[in-house]
This record gives sequence, structure tokens and C-alpha cells, in this order.
Amino acid sequence: MNDTLPLRLKALIITTLKLEDVAPEDIPDNDPLIGSSRLGLDSLDALELVLAIEKEYGVKIGSSEESRQALGSIDSLAAYLRLHQAVS
Repeated sequence: MNDTLPLRLKALIITTLKLEDVAPEDIPDNDPLIGSSRLGLDSLDALELVLAIEKEYGVKIGSSEESRQALGSIDSLAAYLRLHQAVS
């Protein structure tokens, strides 16, 4: 079974944050999303991302601690979504 969730999350990040010159393959699955020098995302980007994820997947990311854990990396975000909703 081919897991497309990480690729879909990368595309959502690129589209939501209007990251020009960034391709999905430029975002490693286990690198930090926020504060990473590779992407340069900050706390405002994190808020936009949380809202987009909630809208796209119907999964509420509650506290700031929960947000930090979920947005730790593509891998952690995919795991969070799988845990809170049946996502294929």
C-alpha cells in the first residue's frame, strides 16, 4: 500500500503558505517544520497551517502544545492525523 498522506501534507503546506520555489521533495519527512532553516516557517505560518489542516482534514488541533507536537515534522503530522481521524 502506497502512503500518500505525507505527499498530500507537503502539497498542502506549499499551497497554504505560498512557498514559491519549494517542491514536495524539498521537504524531508522528519525535519522540523517550524523554525527549520530549510523552510523558514514561523509561528504565524504554524497558525495558518493549523487552520488549513483543520479545514482539509476536519481534525481540530487544540492547545499550543498539541500544535507543537503535531507540527514537529511531516511524519509527526501524518501520525497525528491518523490518530485523530481515519486518513488514508
